[in-house]
Amino acid sequence: MNAHYRNFKTVVYIPAQIAEAFDEDKLRYDYEFIEKYIGLDKVYLETHRGDCDVEDAQLKMIKDYLESKGVIVSGGITTTLDDFDGAEKGKRRLFGTLCYTDPAMRDRIKEISERAASIFDEVILDDFYFTNCTCERCIKEKGDRDWVTFRRELMKDVSANLIVGPAKAVNPKVKMVIKYPNWRESYHFAGYVPEIQDEIFDATYIGTETRSPAYTDQHLPEYLSYSLARFMDNAWPGRCGGGWFDTYQCYSIDRYLEQAYLTAFAGMKEMMHFMWSDLIDNPFSCAMGLQLSKIDKMLDGAGSPKGIPVYIPHAASGENHLEMRLGMLGMPMEPTPVFPAGERKILLTESALGDEDVVSKLVKFVEEGGDAVVTSGFLREAGDDLRKAGLTEARLTGRRYAVTRYDITGDFAGYITDRDPILFPELVHGNNDSWSLLNGGDGDLHCSLFLRSTYGKGRLYIMAVPDNDADLYKLPKSAVDVIKRALLTEKNDTYVSGRDMSMFTYEDGSMIMYRYIKGEVKPERITIHTTKEVSALIEETSGRKFPVRKVEFMEDFEKATEYVAEAVIVPGIMYKCRWE
Repeated sequence: MNAHYRNFKTVVYIPAQIAEAFDEDKLRYDYEFIEKYIGLDKVYLETHRGDCDVEDAQLKMIKDYLESKGVIVSGGITTTLDDFDGAEKGKRRLFGTLCYTDPAMRDRIKEISERAASIFDEVILDDFYFTNCTCERCIKEKGDRDWVTFRRELMKDVSANLIVGPAKAVNPKVKMVIKYPNWRESYHFAGYVPEIQDEIFDATYIGTETRSPAYTDQHLPEYLSYSLARFMDNAWPGRCGGGWFDTYQCYSIDRYLEQAYLTAFAGMKEMMHFMWSDLIDNPFSCAMGLQLSKIDKMLDGAGSPKGIPVYIPHAASGENHLEMRLGMLGMPMEPTPVFPAGERKILLTESALGDEDVVSKLVKFVEEGGDAVVTSGFLREAGDDLRKAGLTEARLTGRRYAVTRYDITGDFAGYITDRDPILFPELVHGNNDSWSLLNGGDGDLHCSLFLRSTYGKGRLYIMAVPDNDADLYKLPKSAVDVIKRALLTEKNDTYVSGRDMSMFTYEDGSMIMYRYIKGEVKPERITIHTTKEVSALIEETSGRKFPVRKVEFMEDFEKATEYVAEAVIVPGIMYKCRWE
């Protein structure tokens, strides 16, 4: 097969009800539309969803036609069931997900998995493969365990003995793929256990649907389409097959396209468009093909993404999506469920406390020369342990105050006043035992918003997070730059001053800049900074060169140097840049 793009495959999912309704004319029309506007490399053809099981002859007709066009055809299953004879009645199953303690449902899902494996050599599970059942049988089998522990053990059993084991008994060649949804912070509450299932399934996929965060059910920042894909790629190295996005609740073409941009920027090798029928005669599809070609060209030779390591253990929640907010302030994030002990600088949010040993790991990391930024949420929960270990004397008082004035200390000194009030937790510290790099105040009061302490060979920074973490977008650019400078390393030597925008960085030294479509759409002047000695900034698409000026200042009481370029970017446009 000749793929349409060099850096990824274009993939479409066909749900069972859509597959069941195809006739040859409709299938031909739809295929020609998708091929024309997006390009079709692969489909996942679903055998079961809800009360629908597609007949063998219908599956064969679809599979044969698409394969005749050079399209790879794999299978799919959505693990939902309507009520059926033999199953226990009256269970309150949200979305039709299964009760995996019900013998009849267990038998039924085993049959569904075996059938799919008998037809296809690769089968993916849509992201309804979770359990929320609290029926009397589940309560009895749970016993004294909490729901998280019970579901963790239950879904390990189901994965091994009802899904993957039976499928491979029928077809030893079959590759079983589990797709995880976009609600990572809640996986453990509903039985998703990627840290266990990676030993059972052959590969994974990740949901990169972000929609419109201000108005939809899950309130997901746009950057999730990138950061969650990076998290799963780090969780299952070399086995995260692709990202999955859809058209739902995308109230503009740009919002839909942004999901695809960020999924590709994250290095996903399959771009899953859900679903087949939603793409047909949809203007979203017409725009997608044009943009996919641009993305593909930008990724040529870039290598793997890189960024600031953010430690988010499995089965953890707290300050959810905070790293995504920072990603939309121009900081390239690299979330990982593995503590990044070998890195130079790391970020720990409250979610890091899902690892009960994280404080001891943090102490060792800083003592040996690492720099760590922890958030006020982390300090709130682990402050006693941090103070006992001697990492910091700082504490949160429990009070909040409205910040209308910002003070950047050191050679970047200057007051930024008369800002709209933002509520921050009050962070207090011992004067000159630690040093505040950024203060926030109102009237005669000011407190630290970004604090630095030293320990051993390294440093600990504490970042105060506003009550509404979306208020981070309202901070003055120069105030956010204080945090960005603290996170610079030899591997991440560039930062950008801007808001509602992201910078994606790669092994080859290239950077992709993107400003999101949010609010008023107008050009914005941004400033790109680097600690490397450079002569110009090149925008590769146009070939334009932006001049660089050298800036010297005092930081940490020592002389520091940056090289700075300025450019104007337009929301919705991707820019690939590199230093010369």
